[in-house]
Amino acid sequence: MSLFKKRVSEPDTEWEFIDGSYVKAHQHSAGASGADSQSIGKRRAENTTNIHLAVDSDGLPIEFTVTGGEIHNSTAASELIEPLPPAKAVVADKGYDSEKIREQIKNKGANAVIPRRSNSVLGNADMDGSLYRHRHLVENAFARLKHFRGLATCYDKLKRNYQSGVAMACGFL
Repeated sequence: MSLFKKRVSEPDTEWEFIDGSYVKAHQHSAGASGADSQSIGKRRAENTTNIHLAVDSDGLPIEFTVTGGEIHNSTAASELIEPLPPAKAVVADKGYDSEKIREQIKNKGANAVIPRRSNSVLGNADMDGSLYRHRHLVENAFARLKHFRGLATCYDKLKRNYQSGVAMACGFL
């Protein structure tokens, strides 16, 4: 993890994009003995792991967290947003639509570009649609990360081992 942090020396943080992606966990990856965290959870009757990723304006990873598959993106958002460097805008999808997340982004001095859910009474009048179109940068980062076989399927029993693999892959990007 520290090697990845050293590689992220000067990110272009005009905009930051955040998202999460589920990764299937191999059947033998669950069931580690001991008190160490596994970061494998049940989601739709499958063992899964969730990678929460933040990328800069160039689509390069600047921060990530790994959780169990049962943890929703909005639940892990505060842990992902807190260490991010200052930016003009933080862009996310509807899964991050909550006032708590919007407040955290605003407190960091950034504009939250998050579309509201369809049942919202506030609407999307304040959202920057042209900036939101660039959200594909974080999706492309996940596509490149999942080219690594060890990340496309979680084979590791412990969270620290899988997190190290994610850090090395992010460093390569």
